[in-house]
Amino acid sequence: MAERWLFERLISRRMTSQAAASGRISRPIVRVAVGGIAVGLAVMLLALAVMNGFQGEIRKKVIGFGSHIQITGYDSNESLEADSLSRFQPGVEALKQQPNIRHIQVFATKAGLVKAGDQLSGVVLKGIDRDFDWSFFRQNLREGKLLSLPSDPDSSSTQVLISRVIANKLKLNTGDKFRMYFLRENATRQRAFTVAGIYETGLTDGFDDRFILCDIRQVQKLNNWSRDAVAGFEILVNDFNQLEATTELVRSEIDVNLYAESIRELTPQIFSWLDVLDVNALIIIALMLFVSMINMISALLILILDRTQMIGILKAMGAADRQIMRVFLMHASRLIGWGILIGNVLGLGLCVLQKQFGIAKLDEASYYLSTVPVHIEWWQVIAVNAATFVLCQVALLLPALVVSRISPVKAIRFS
Repeated sequence: MAERWLFERLISRRMTSQAAASGRISRPIVRVAVGGIAVGLAVMLLALAVMNGFQGEIRKKVIGFGSHIQITGYDSNESLEADSLSRFQPGVEALKQQPNIRHIQVFATKAGLVKAGDQLSGVVLKGIDRDFDWSFFRQNLREGKLLSLPSDPDSSSTQVLISRVIANKLKLNTGDKFRMYFLRENATRQRAFTVAGIYETGLTDGFDDRFILCDIRQVQKLNNWSRDAVAGFEILVNDFNQLEATTELVRSEIDVNLYAESIRELTPQIFSWLDVLDVNALIIIALMLFVSMINMISALLILILDRTQMIGILKAMGAADRQIMRVFLMHASRLIGWGILIGNVLGLGLCVLQKQFGIAKLDEASYYLSTVPVHIEWWQVIAVNAATFVLCQVALLLPALVVSRISPVKAIRFS
């Protein structure tokens, strides 16, 4: 058994050295096959990395505005000004003990008009409290500072955090003052605010062009609510993959007068777009795997035709068809290995360059990002490598059967 394996390995190495040294037709075909596998694998890795990057970055931005799960009053009011509810909810307090729930914070919203100079713009004032998680806005703060909310329950801050889109539209800078106008029971109310900071997330459609963050006590006063009244709760989770299960858990724990919605349900258009990226990536992977298989089938057929005389000599010396087939499969496996190695270096290398230097740019207004994001999941890299190797090996079985149809007498005379 060992002698047979050694014989097959020696013949395979001899074929490799001859192909490298000779100028026969198999040499360029083999190079094309190896290059096809390398390029195909690199494209697959890039497709997965870009898909992961887009999903991760867009998801972070949308969740930064709306959290993973939102709890509001269960009523028919679909406006941005929901009815009030008490911040002391036994069911909500119990949720803090759940392992996948990272943080719970309160919020309240109030629609209004911003007036700065001769400019007017409709916006939504989002009131937040001292329990607000600032991690997302801290990363996206471009000028000024975050809000500093007073600890005294009887005091309220007039500072606000506005987006770059609103600041440019209304020609506002940090430290500037402006007025907002609100409609309450057929009466107009106004408030003066000061710009503490300017944020920019790239989510211009429905997010950056809409929301202004303020002290929740401003919204409570505008709505004539008590200090304990809020519009709802925002929940942040640890594992996004368990979002649906956690949403169902929240619904089962909260009061019947409350309703919980996940970020997928609140912004279905964005997550539907992200789901399309999954389909596109799968199509690219399927096509690249198919191309790699065709390349290896073509290369092995050319190798067999180019080594017909050698096959005849081996058969005349007593070598079995199966043994000769293994020789060619061993040689082809080495070529697949080289293609996979080059493809990994090329694909992962481009991912690293893009991650570090952001070479490929995007139109932020259309894609919500200024550069193409990439994120490598190593289990996906291993899976794509394994799938490429296995499927190429399976594809080689068909051309290898040609060996059994070659006659020794005719093959020796073949030129």
